[in-house]
Amino acid sequence: MPLLSPFPARWPAAVLATALAAVLIAGCSRPASTPAAGAAATPPVLLLAPEDLRTLAPSRLAQGPVITGSVQPARRADLRAEVGAVVVQVLKDNGETVRAGDLLLRLDDTSLRDSLASAEEALRAATQGYAQAERTVDRLKTLQAQGMTSTQALEDAEVRRNAAQSELAAARARVVSARQQLQRTLVRAPFDGVVSERRASTGDTAQVGKELLKVIDPRSMRFEGLVSADRLAALKLGQAVSFRINGFGDAAFEGRIERIDAAVNAATRQVAVMVAFADPASAPRVAGLFAEGRIDSGDVQALTLPEGAIVRAGELAHVWRVGQGTLQKVAVRLGDRDPRSGEFPVLSGLAAGERVLRNPGSTLVDGQAWQAAPAPAGAASAAGTPAGQ
Repeated sequence: MPLLSPFPARWPAAVLATALAAVLIAGCSRPASTPAAGAAATPPVLLLAPEDLRTLAPSRLAQGPVITGSVQPARRADLRAEVGAVVVQVLKDNGETVRAGDLLLRLDDTSLRDSLASAEEALRAATQGYAQAERTVDRLKTLQAQGMTSTQALEDAEVRRNAAQSELAAARARVVSARQQLQRTLVRAPFDGVVSERRASTGDTAQVGKELLKVIDPRSMRFEGLVSADRLAALKLGQAVSFRINGFGDAAFEGRIERIDAAVNAATRQVAVMVAFADPASAPRVAGLFAEGRIDSGDVQALTLPEGAIVRAGELAHVWRVGQGTLQKVAVRLGDRDPRSGEFPVLSGLAAGERVLRNPGSTLVDGQAWQAAPAPAGAASAAGTPAGQ
């Protein structure tokens, strides 16, 4: 079978020769630096500034029982209904500040006012009855001294006077009770603070014992935490506590144990611990925030790493160590996060004095070259300009 030519048979010989020469030139013009198909490209040199590096050095690491809980006020009052009545007015809402004695809520007092009026009328009648019985006794005493009445009549009058006196005392007690019941329709703030929870609205029927309002003193905040009963022997009054509060980022708070509960929770096997803020002015003014920390029962020196320098893959972790001109991917074993500094202790994989990347990227390659980034032009010129010029 004859060979098939890629060029048409009708082309002239000169044109055919020119086309063959162009194909040969194109085949030989490939750059020598182009890598062959499938060959890996060399990673670029990484430029690193001093702030990109962290030199490992031993740092203070807190050791002690872990404590978890929330920030709660030491002074708080749950104001409940002391009489059964309808809520007619709510004067304060959540978050409003109050002064001691301020009126917060008003209950319907119609029936209680009627009861007070009835008790006061009964007191007036009892007072008149006692006064009449007292005058009768005095008159009979005069007559008995003159021999104009019998001793029995005087004794009967004294008995009636004593009964009237008892009725007067009971009437006075009923008036006091009615006035107290009337006053209980006005719910007032027990101390200076903030309304933290409103449970009643106008028109609600408040039964005796129904929770109406909650008032807290935001200046009395403390950390109410729980510690495992297994670590009870490590707890002492006055111990320092380092903790963080949800909502305040990495801000560290310090406190001291002011009270240890005398009973362990039977269900959780934990003991309650009250921690006072070392600086009350720095305490948050919001109750219920979750807090977690550690009680300082001893200190050790250890190498630590920030969260940003650690690259995690499941349960494994590694960092990028900065060596002499190249980067090395190093597997590390880490301990539990230190609640005071927020960093992780390095149990193995690194040594003091070694440098690691603070915030490694996802495109790094083991063995990749690096070099120090040149100083900015503005900073270099400023450093080289004499003062006053």
